[in-house]
Amino acid sequence: MLSGVPPTLPEQSIFRVHHQLRKVNPKAYKPEILVISPYHYGNDKKNESVDGYMLTLRELEQRARDCYVETIDLSPKEFQAMMLIDGCFIVELFRKYNMEKLRDKDDPFMKAVWIQYCLQRDLLLFENQLPLFVLNKLYDLTKGQDEHLELIDIAIRYFGLRDSSQYPTLRESKHLLHLMHTCWTYGLPNMPRLHGKAPPMKEKFMFMSSATELRESEVKLKAVRWRHMKDIRFKNGKLEIPALSIQDHTESQFRNLIAYEQHRQGGDINYFTDNVTFMDCLINTSKDVKVLHCAGIIRNYLGDDEVVAQMFNKMGDSITLSNFYYS
Repeated sequence: MLSGVPPTLPEQSIFRVHHQLRKVNPKAYKPEILVISPYHYGNDKKNESVDGYMLTLRELEQRARDCYVETIDLSPKEFQAMMLIDGCFIVELFRKYNMEKLRDKDDPFMKAVWIQYCLQRDLLLFENQLPLFVLNKLYDLTKGQDEHLELIDIAIRYFGLRDSSQYPTLRESKHLLHLMHTCWTYGLPNMPRLHGKAPPMKEKFMFMSSATELRESEVKLKAVRWRHMKDIRFKNGKLEIPALSIQDHTESQFRNLIAYEQHRQGGDINYFTDNVTFMDCLINTSKDVKVLHCAGIIRNYLGDDEVVAQMFNKMGDSITLSNFYYS
């Protein structure tokens, strides 16, 4: 029986969120309006070339299947159709976002702000991913003569970033969530060392105080602008934390980035996991949220400080910490 268990392949990069993480908030991992990938299966230029696209996708099918940790119970025809339909939707969405002349006059995907907001959320769900090499191939097959950017360029622009050249490792990305995780963590310093050794995690982590306790101990809390979100500094009694906006989809975004870090292979630093854990330590009650809000560190667009407190308190449930980044 054991010899029949398939090995974990290096190509595998798209997981189902494990039960312990999912049970805390199942909605955070479910699409709102955009269902893509086999985990959720159920223009003129394209119509002329569909047969050719399917031939190409047939060649990529096994490589794409190998990216999913679970066995995909779809026939070859169903799997290839899923890649074509879902992949072309994403490619055309990015293309139209970057090229206004391609948009239809009343295209709801471009005009309705709430749809755009939901699409951005759903495209970064951990279980809602297609292999990036599939999207790259479909983009190249459908590229017009006046399109000179690569897929990763129009993808990161869709998510609010501009210059892909400042992120030299983007081409190693396995899927869109991986791509944006790379963008959002690029340039952060590696784990600090003390005399050649990593600082002791448990001893320092156990005694972190809440925002209210820090203020009562005369530690000054200061919001900083134009600094990386994870770049937190403490010196001379002053704790500097980049300002953080809390909106409707913030929890879903953080949870899926954490799920990605919890499932990926290798010893990379878990920037999002550790950042949320750090904020969880600062926030025990709504009073702590208010302290951080008054300091300009938290911009609460949810309105209710208790909701924000519960969000951070629950996001740390069922996650594994290793070499805590802020120790």
